[in-house]
Amino acid sequence: MLDALFKISDHNSTVRRECIAGLTTFITMVYIVFVNPAMLAEAGMDQGAAFVATCIAAAIGCFIMGFWANYPLALAPGMGLNAFFTYGVVLGMGYTWQAALGAVFMSGCIFLFLSLFKVREWIINAIPLVLKQAIATGIGAFLALIALKNAGIIVASPATLVQLGDITAAGPLLAIFSFFVIAALLYRDFKSGVLISILLVTVIALSLGLVEYQGVISMPPSIAPTFMQLDFSAAFELSMLSVIFALLFVDLFDTSGTLVAVTQKAGLADEQGNMPRLGRALSADSAATIAGSVLGTSTTTSYIESVAGVSVGGRTGLTAVVVGMCFLLMMFFAPLAKMVPAYATAGAILYVSVLMLQNLKFVNWDDMTDAIPVSVVLLMTPLTFSIAHGIALGFISYTVVKVLCGKREQVSISVWILAAMFVIKFAFLS
Repeated sequence: MLDALFKISDHNSTVRRECIAGLTTFITMVYIVFVNPAMLAEAGMDQGAAFVATCIAAAIGCFIMGFWANYPLALAPGMGLNAFFTYGVVLGMGYTWQAALGAVFMSGCIFLFLSLFKVREWIINAIPLVLKQAIATGIGAFLALIALKNAGIIVASPATLVQLGDITAAGPLLAIFSFFVIAALLYRDFKSGVLISILLVTVIALSLGLVEYQGVISMPPSIAPTFMQLDFSAAFELSMLSVIFALLFVDLFDTSGTLVAVTQKAGLADEQGNMPRLGRALSADSAATIAGSVLGTSTTTSYIESVAGVSVGGRTGLTAVVVGMCFLLMMFFAPLAKMVPAYATAGAILYVSVLMLQNLKFVNWDDMTDAIPVSVVLLMTPLTFSIAHGIALGFISYTVVKVLCGKREQVSISVWILAAMFVIKFAFLS
């Protein structure tokens, strides 16, 4: 039944492999069920209700992506978007969290409209192959930065922005250990190497007293304080319209970049880099964003951590469905999952970044009109700490370099339009 539903055999996969991939993806992104509620609580929301809303919204998004689009792509409330929700809209602009949820709902509706009428599909298919390769590598560099930061291997410096942390401390050492264990296991074709490494490091941390045992099972908190609490009274104020546009814009290009990277890694795109069932995949996070706002959480989006599951063999929607089931179960096993420390997943994320950077081998480095935009995306995505900014600067540099070097015919109308939109964004909306 599962094979017929998800076409597992057609993708040269197995049910066992898809389940392991789902568990792997889940463990690399489960941190969001703790980070997101804590961040939303700073906006005045009930943390327990936000925890449950985060789990359910993630599950809904994963189920839609898995059953309808049949992609191994997991969804959950997005990092960065939740920060904008709390620190930008509520604490920065002075709106209530209810009004902010209304903005999330409206951005999701517009998002879904664009998806149904294939505007988003046109945008993604309009990306030149070299920029798709650049996006994948840029996200790889971004993941490396996140992993090294979370592990404490690199830390902030007032003099040089970043510097080497105390790599003799337990956290950095265990993260490095995790990374090497993953490399060794996957080299020997242990498909569950990432999962084994994460669990092994967690057990070591627990035995060393670095992680406090907090129990196994607890009843989920009530979702009532945030459920159906949307406020649309400020929806048509000029400042709120800019908020809706910003949520829409960031989610559009973060999701687009993630889709490109994951499908490229999974081999689900054709020779031109186009993706089958793209319209369905694009609609999944839009619908999940709408559902999440009703439940009481910030924008739900596709997660680049899905590449972790793809790297161990996930190729179908069953991977996403397994992730969704794990998020539902997470509501009851919060104390157990909370014991997984950040450095336990840092090694996995760092390994995934290595896999993403392999796309650099497909770039024609002898053609500087290709090499320059790839380098811009590769460098600016982690340095601006934004996938959306990396994509935007890549489009602009691609257009400018191609025109100045006499290759204007390689710049399509759609690329011209998108590059112009990015210039306008930086000029007037940043």
